[in-house]
Amino acid sequence: MRDLKVSVHPTPAENSAERRRSHRVYITMPVIIRGKNGSHSFNEETRTASVNAHGCMVRLAEKVVKGQEVAIINPKTVEELPCTVTFIGQKESGKIEVGLEFIEPSPQFWRITFPSDDWDPSERKRPSTTSSRPLPQHTKKV
Repeated sequence: MRDLKVSVHPTPAENSAERRRSHRVYITMPVIIRGKNGSHSFNEETRTASVNAHGCMVRLAEKVVKGQEVAIINPKTVEELPCTVTFIGQKESGKIEVGLEFIEPSPQFWRITFPSDDWDPSERKRPSTTSSRPLPQHTKKV
């Protein structure tokens, strides 16, 4: 099952000069990253850590550099889009956090619905308190 959560607090990457242009959604989705390092081509299966209309954050074992062009493939739809590496983060368990930006915004690539631009997570509906009415009782017929 997908883990879906919308960012409320900025991460260190979001605190940089460039803020999110679209809502970041924390969701784990399988993707394939295809690229070249010199004469070495690679295809790495990984998962997103978060996505937005402009790209995603993934963890890669393959070494990439900021500004490098790669392609991202959605294995469920077999759609492939060109991307640029825009962020290199921390290395953990042999994989590096990598931010990828689509060459052109492509929110439909993820096949999810993003919150509207004016959405405020603090205004989302909360479950109401439990009702003081007892639940209806069902009787068994014998």
